[in-house]
Amino acid sequence: MTHTVTRFKEKQATGIARQLTVGLYLVLFLLTFSHTTHAQNNGAGRTVYLVGSGNGALDQHLTTLLKAQLSDGIVLRPVSGDQVAIVGKSPVITIGPAAFSRVRQANRSAPILAMLVEKSFISTFAERSPGQVSGILYDVPLIRQALTGKAILPQATKIALLATADSVELYEPLLDELPAFGMSAQVFLVEKSDKLIPTLVRALGYGDFVLAAPDSAIYNPRTIKHILLTAYRRNQIVIGPTQAYVKAGALASSYAPFPEMVQLAGKFLDTYFETGEFPAPSYPDQFRVEINKQVARSLNIPLPSREDVAERVDQQLTVNGEVSDE
Repeated sequence: MTHTVTRFKEKQATGIARQLTVGLYLVLFLLTFSHTTHAQNNGAGRTVYLVGSGNGALDQHLTTLLKAQLSDGIVLRPVSGDQVAIVGKSPVITIGPAAFSRVRQANRSAPILAMLVEKSFISTFAERSPGQVSGILYDVPLIRQALTGKAILPQATKIALLATADSVELYEPLLDELPAFGMSAQVFLVEKSDKLIPTLVRALGYGDFVLAAPDSAIYNPRTIKHILLTAYRRNQIVIGPTQAYVKAGALASSYAPFPEMVQLAGKFLDTYFETGEFPAPSYPDQFRVEINKQVARSLNIPLPSREDVAERVDQQLTVNGEVSDE
């Protein structure tokens, strides 16, 4: 009898312990749920996914900058392109055009903020899906590149432009904007690839410098050496299209620094979480200038500092008003 009573008491104690355990778990769950809901309602606990370009060093650098820039409560989670389908309708940052294309194809519902993309690439997507697709523009407005050349060569009034039939429209806004800054330009059409250098020679005879646009049909790793050597031998300079070309032998190029692009991305994400929509694609507010001093010395061109060139360009744009390409 005593044994039976003892076993009954043990079972009763075990049951009470289980009930207490379940009750404790329930309380913890409710507290956690309440805290999470409260955090979400107060703008915390928001997740942004990131799909990289595949360049490990670049992706890591931008990820580090983004994590330092994002507002409190926003969590950045890198994912692969294969995982994008499961992120639902959470916003995704993409690095480079290829990453954007992968995400867009894998998940049409995901809001996308594209980084390191050019205006010509992202504009159509943004126009079709306003608020849902946007970008921090990587290329530099051509009027800014043109003024970079003029800041280095103050006497310059004529700019030579190379284009193909497919890319000539890239220069249309620039042709309208230049007169306000005391300059003009002429487009020289490259009809075939084997006509590139002869066309460049004619362009060099016209312009005070050649302005290069982000036009891969003209300016690419296969052609850039020949273009720069041809210009150099005729004591002419090339401005743009990117920092990489300055290292290859172009005299100078304006560029958007990563910290400025990341800062703008942070603002875009804040707007998205506040309104449910991204702003339209935009350029950063600040640009810097890269200069090839060796090329300048070889051509006997006196150089202002990079900071002075950037300041002169900003002053010109301010005096003449912000133009459409900006």
